[in-house]
Amino acid sequence: MCTVTYIPQANNSFVLTSNRDEQPGRSPKNISTINGDDIQLVFPRDSGAGGTWIAMSDTDRTVCVLNGAFEAHQMRFDYRMSRGLMVLEFFQYAHADDFFSRFDFMGMEPFTMIICEQGALYELRWDEHKAHVTPLDTAGFHIWSSTTLYEKVVRAKRERWFADWLQQKADTSLESILDFHQRAGDGDPWNDVIMDRGFVRTVSITNVIKASDMANMIYNDLIRSQQSQANLALKNYNRLNNY
Repeated sequence: MCTVTYIPQANNSFVLTSNRDEQPGRSPKNISTINGDDIQLVFPRDSGAGGTWIAMSDTDRTVCVLNGAFEAHQMRFDYRMSRGLMVLEFFQYAHADDFFSRFDFMGMEPFTMIICEQGALYELRWDEHKAHVTPLDTAGFHIWSSTTLYEKVVRAKRERWFADWLQQKADTSLESILDFHQRAGDGDPWNDVIMDRGFVRTVSITNVIKASDMANMIYNDLIRSQQSQANLALKNYNRLNNY
């Protein structure tokens, strides 16, 4: 749950990409699907806690979570819910504003959540005391790195890699985005975008490609060198009153 980019595309579309840095034993093999009465969810299910770090729905909503808020925190062992299960619970709320105002964040470990919802983009940071919600420009280019793994100076370095890539690349195609997520860095396996610290390493790269009426998830399993995909036809959310 550690390196995320948001890249806008033509016609109000986007590509959201997540490099997951985790213990290899928690990395799932495939994408999972939940088919409810009013919603369909697609996500890679964490093999440990059973939640996820990234999920998309056929109601034109995508959520991704990273560990930590603004700075590294002292971890406890009495958190009331895993952040991955919280991602799935998000979709029980009709809109992001409902989630912001009604979800009980107390007792949650600090996190950063990126929400792409029906033409809007939000960043939510929970620091154990307060939820900080920031609307973001959907036409902007954004990068996030986990504060629990990467100190401030490293996060700033990664932002420079991202800015350099944007300046040098002639396009922001999926191929080009994957090139950044696979190759960005300065040769330091501890802090490159594909990282390896032994007990924790980059185990997968997940893309959500949102088009006008479709969303596609591509899950690249780096542990097993395999790929799986899932597509969702998006509902006309303007006609939805509740989901």
